[in-house]
Amino acid sequence: MKITLPDNSSRELPEGSSGYDLAKDIGPGLAKSAVAVTIDGVQKDLHDEIMTDSSVSIITIDSDEGLEIMRHTLTAQVLARAIKNLYPKSKLAIGPTIEDGFYYDVESEEVISSDDLNKIEEEMKKIIKSKSSITKKLVSKSEAMKVFKSNKEPYKEIIINESDQDDNFQLYYQEDEKFVDLCRGPHLPNLGFIGSFKLTKVSGAYWKGDSNNSMLTRIYGTAFNSDKDLQQHLDNLEEALKRDHRKLGKEMDLFHFQDEAPGMVFWHPYGWNIYKTLQSFIRNKLDKNGYLEINTPQVVDRKLWEASGHWDKYRENMFITEIDEEHANEKRVNALKPMNCPCHVQVYNQGIRSYKDLPIRYAEFGSCHRYEASGTMHGLMRVRGFTQDDGHIFCTQDQIESETALFISLLSEIYSSLGFKKFDIKLSTRPEVRIGSDEVWDKAESALESAIKKLDYPYTVDEGDGAFYGPKLDFVLTDAIGREWQCGTFQADFNLPNRLDAEYVGEDGKKHHPVMIHRAILGSFERFIGILIENYAGKLPFWLAPQQVVVASIISEVNDYALEVQELLKDQGIRAETDLRNEKISYKVRDHSNKKVPIILAIGKKEMSDKTVSVRRIGSNENEVLDLNLAIKQISEENLNLN
Repeated sequence: MKITLPDNSSRELPEGSSGYDLAKDIGPGLAKSAVAVTIDGVQKDLHDEIMTDSSVSIITIDSDEGLEIMRHTLTAQVLARAIKNLYPKSKLAIGPTIEDGFYYDVESEEVISSDDLNKIEEEMKKIIKSKSSITKKLVSKSEAMKVFKSNKEPYKEIIINESDQDDNFQLYYQEDEKFVDLCRGPHLPNLGFIGSFKLTKVSGAYWKGDSNNSMLTRIYGTAFNSDKDLQQHLDNLEEALKRDHRKLGKEMDLFHFQDEAPGMVFWHPYGWNIYKTLQSFIRNKLDKNGYLEINTPQVVDRKLWEASGHWDKYRENMFITEIDEEHANEKRVNALKPMNCPCHVQVYNQGIRSYKDLPIRYAEFGSCHRYEASGTMHGLMRVRGFTQDDGHIFCTQDQIESETALFISLLSEIYSSLGFKKFDIKLSTRPEVRIGSDEVWDKAESALESAIKKLDYPYTVDEGDGAFYGPKLDFVLTDAIGREWQCGTFQADFNLPNRLDAEYVGEDGKKHHPVMIHRAILGSFERFIGILIENYAGKLPFWLAPQQVVVASIISEVNDYALEVQELLKDQGIRAETDLRNEKISYKVRDHSNKKVPIILAIGKKEMSDKTVSVRRIGSNENEVLDLNLAIKQISEENLNLN
């Protein structure tokens, strides 16, 4: 049997050899660290047999895949068993991995709270100490049902019963076979590979995410290969809590949410200052880069959504309105737009377009609404009402490469101005289910890749993860504490122009469908502002700060001078306020520092008589006394230089 390795070398092994046999054949070091195997692109348990000629790679514990498998084993074989040991009457539901960790959902007669996490951790450590081997049995549907019916695990019965499989259900056991779980695998070959872990929190979760179903207890945890990596992650979590935009948003008086409008932002004056400043900044950049700003309706008849295909594919995420129009014979069904693209095609379709007109770049700060499940909403990061920095480029196939390069350059410039000097690019290629010919896909993928290479940006390829209508680029930012945020996107669409009859007259005098490129840099203003707040821990760059300067009086006799200073600053376009409260200056400085105001100008009798100001910058304990005119000039220049 021929085994092809990742480096394209090959080895001959007897039929029925396992991944472990292959690892041993390659070398003892690899065999020692091997935890699973990938056979023809599918992850398998290390001891699964390789039946035919295959492409095979060994997964080691120190790899990203190995870490994921370790976390999966930890939740399915260790956390689940610990719960059953401590709470024998509990019923196991599901235990998947998530980013940086895992969770398990259980139904328990006893209340499991955060106070119980230490106890559960200790039980998990006892289980791990055994270094028990993990074995797998493949059974039929009826056999699997019998096992979990006997074990009184109703949720496992539901999973099995709803499965389309008739056989090959995977049951995983430890050496003593006193515990069994149904799992897709793969798992570690033994518990000795498990590194450092920590249970983090307990919450409630509905079975299958449906509020009509039972409420389960969800136990979260995280795990890494070393104590050092775990501690770094826990430190990052603690830092993330300090930076939480919801917490800072309240402290800085930026926005709020309330039950009467779930997932919709109530922007306060200071928060709206950030929004307006960011929007103005983006608008200026787009204008300089040849975009034409448009504005399209928020409420659109279902006929357009049917024509675009969104009604069939996206209906459950749309807000629908039904209106009995007075003096009309029909009921009109409208939807709040969940995206802007079909409306942009309508603008493009007004009039006859020539190849000489292309590319046409439309931009819109489009207000969109999507019905997100209540359990998925998270402050500004995931909302139901949001505004996209949306844009659509109508171009020929030959223009895709140049438009890609222009967009990446613009995106890079904007990200840099916002403090993100580095970003990662992911190129997603054709999925199995797609529209358009291979020839068109070849051309589009090649154009995107060529543009990235010419700009000398590193990138990764995500095979098969493109949209059904075309390949795409995703742009990922890394924040101050190492978290990744997918923000920008650039998607080539060969479908929608065809569906909505967008055309241009080519050089040949014939009509053609343009390529429609969907692009965004921020993604949405709401989410990006949340990212900015957390990245800067509320201490936004001066030009973005909701309050740039506070002029604080030390005594009431200088209030008029303080107001004069404020007006001079406002004349220079600075967002300046006064604090004339009858409070000590130390209290005022502390209060405004907590609200992340970049500059505080303290004014007393001496400052008034000398026509000076005492300058205190956030994060500094030093005061600098400056001539008033010089201070105004410096602050104005700082605002201009950073914007």
